[in-house]
Amino acid sequence: MTPRAGMLIAAGALVAGTVTVLPAAPADAGEPTPRPLPPLAWTDCASKAYPELQCATLEVPLDHDDPAGRTVTLALTRIQHTAETFQGPLLVNPGGPGGSGRGMAGYVAASLPPKVAAEYDVIGFDPRGVGESEPALDCKPGHFAPVRPDSVPSGAASERTAVERAQSFAEACGKKYADVLPYIDTVSTARDMDLIRRALDAEKINYLGYSYGTYLGAVYARLHPDRVRRMALDSVVNPHGVWYEDNIAQDYAFDTRHKDFMAWVAEHDAAYGLGTDPAAVEAAWYRMRDALRAAPAGGKVGPGELEDTFLPGGYYDGYWPRLAKAFSAYVNDADAVPLTEAYERYGEADPAADNGYSVYTSVQCRDAAWPRDWSVWRKDSWDVHAKAPFSTWNNAWYNAPCAFWPVESLTPPEVANDQVPPVLILQATDDAATPYEGGVALHRLMRGSSLVVEEGGGNHGVSLGGNDCLDEHLATYLADGKVPRAEGDSEVDAVCAALPAPTPEPSAPPAGKKAAARTLPAPATSVGAVPAGDTLHGFLGHVR
Repeated sequence: MTPRAGMLIAAGALVAGTVTVLPAAPADAGEPTPRPLPPLAWTDCASKAYPELQCATLEVPLDHDDPAGRTVTLALTRIQHTAETFQGPLLVNPGGPGGSGRGMAGYVAASLPPKVAAEYDVIGFDPRGVGESEPALDCKPGHFAPVRPDSVPSGAASERTAVERAQSFAEACGKKYADVLPYIDTVSTARDMDLIRRALDAEKINYLGYSYGTYLGAVYARLHPDRVRRMALDSVVNPHGVWYEDNIAQDYAFDTRHKDFMAWVAEHDAAYGLGTDPAAVEAAWYRMRDALRAAPAGGKVGPGELEDTFLPGGYYDGYWPRLAKAFSAYVNDADAVPLTEAYERYGEADPAADNGYSVYTSVQCRDAAWPRDWSVWRKDSWDVHAKAPFSTWNNAWYNAPCAFWPVESLTPPEVANDQVPPVLILQATDDAATPYEGGVALHRLMRGSSLVVEEGGGNHGVSLGGNDCLDEHLATYLADGKVPRAEGDSEVDAVCAALPAPTPEPSAPPAGKKAAARTLPAPATSVGAVPAGDTLHGFLGHVR
């Protein structure tokens, strides 16, 4: 899931009861005759990090049921295979919806064992509406410009202001992209993937998807089980909750993960000086939030922006030391500079984030039914907020345009599958963005799949992020198709230990000592000396 750092792209939710049953066999019969696809014209687009990177574009029908009609353009990248043995294309997707996948090709190719990577053409792509694909959606530039109204309504007037803000975003999308929005959805993107397969002249695809990319992969596998060779799904969307209910599940999970972070800060009181009691540390965080309502840090970090800043810590604990340092400086030294810098690094929206959010809402609001009665959202949000206050209302407003979306919602497809080859599922037990239950649910729905669990792990996106055990399972699967199998009645096929928790940065000041202001390091976008987890989560982008 990458609209912007600090904003969670939801794993998904289903308003009860209705599903669209897609064919569990090849869907060619009765489909419109596809238009011929010209060969992809690959050109060099090398970067310092990925000198072998190539780029291409592919025109696909806006409406797949009208293949001779208007087209949209997809932007693709490739790291070409170098071995004599060629195992076909490996399509990669970082999640979202709204995440740009072009950068993932180089990272995946560089992160897999060289022998394995050499046997694949690793293909990244920007889904329809995203990034370098055309048209790239941007419904309302600056929608997240600071300082937004406080996420938590203080009364009827403040709630009405926030509702009108969400409604205005939906209206802006409808006015700007009325002819496009009916075709920005997961099934359309899955059908785009099959045209990518055809353009690559491949009989079957291999696929590695993270977060929302797991749902996209599952939908593709349901549409075309005979065209899947290997499929690895990391940090799995719960297909039973697409999309409203999964957002509620996220609210609880992110609150729990935030408490884990507060406990870590308490454990390192010597570095941060915020106390040894996790509950007291958490109370200090909420006092900071209250103070920012009256006086936003740097004139730009109010309560909503604070939530945006700390939400990435729920995706990846590698950010904890820098977030804790900013928290400590504000509380202990009345120094707002590190907090403002953290917001600029992790929470502030930019044009790419505006694009990602526009696609996020377009896909999720179109994919599945959402409550159209705002009183349902209000009741659910207050009920959840009472138990999980960290980001419940922030998440509600993030998704609120779906209550007013100008295009009628579809019904989400059934993804149960007994025809696809063995699928490798990788899932952390304490993942907040896509809670553990989603991995188990998809494992049960995809017959013959294998579930590999990172026990005690709380990061979102766990393979190719520094855990050698998980990476070995992925590499073995891509090398020869082998998946681990459980002994006895266990539903889990293999278990990997979680990576150790981070340690405070050496430069963290002693409690009560004011540190010099500095710019936080940028999220990594290349492999090398930067920790693999930082690099991976730079691509995943803390997306919702």
